[in-house]
Amino acid sequence: MTEAGRLHVVDAPLSPPSPSAGLLEVFRRRYLLRMLVRREVSARYQGSFLGLMWSYINPLSQLFIFWFVMGKIIGRSTEMFAVHVFCGLIVVQFFIETFNAGTRSIVRNRSLVQKMAMPREMFPVASMLVSLYHMGPQLVILTFIVVLTGWTPDPVYLLGFLLALAIIAALGTSLALVFSVANVFLRDVSSFVSILTNFVRFAVPMIYPYSLVDQRFGSFAQYYLFNPIADAVLLVQQAFWVGSTKDPAAIHAQHIPDHLYAYGFLALGIALVMLVIAQAIFRRFENRIPEQL
Repeated sequence: MTEAGRLHVVDAPLSPPSPSAGLLEVFRRRYLLRMLVRREVSARYQGSFLGLMWSYINPLSQLFIFWFVMGKIIGRSTEMFAVHVFCGLIVVQFFIETFNAGTRSIVRNRSLVQKMAMPREMFPVASMLVSLYHMGPQLVILTFIVVLTGWTPDPVYLLGFLLALAIIAALGTSLALVFSVANVFLRDVSSFVSILTNFVRFAVPMIYPYSLVDQRFGSFAQYYLFNPIADAVLLVQQAFWVGSTKDPAAIHAQHIPDHLYAYGFLALGIALVMLVIAQAIFRRFENRIPEQL
């Protein structure tokens, strides 16, 4: 046999064709991730006359409902109640959409999962990025409203807003990773998640101020702050709602808990640990996903 026709045998273990670096591989393939996000956004508004305008109409309608029902019919004493609610609504919508869409993401993209060798974590991550994209119009509306009210921005508080985004992004993605795999094996999981997320609005200080929790539960209120979503809501309220009131210093002292940043970074740490655990669970069952689809 000639040198050109000689066979070379490589003594190496067989490995699956799909990438094995998990979330790191997702962000290495940024182009593919960007295309998937664009596909998800385009699919949502395909055939729609108003298109992206629905991202403005939907939060505005929810804001009006909360303002009218809670502010006018039931009656609330919270100053700038509409802004208080909307700050919480932004965080809650970001988390719920990430969790719900991420849970359904692998089943919804079954054709890509079965045909392409790609990190399957990309689908829950793309769902989180799509949710973040839809948060943009809500943030524009919130900023416009608080500017009209004479908002006094604080750079340190605005950094807290970025911390809130990081908390929800990490927490939502971690839950989406675990439940997206579970949904592959049991399709009832997506319905369970939809019901579970109904409780989120009442587990955070959105339609009620944190001071009410402090008054009712006293020293036990600190355990309420172990909820990462509640911390994220308070950080956003600190960034936008507090500065829109007549006396920001007094409102901050009354309604924003002490050591909020400490709780915020603790929440981020918990969310990141959950993300590592979720990645391990996802990798444990990933190879069984195609056969279950």
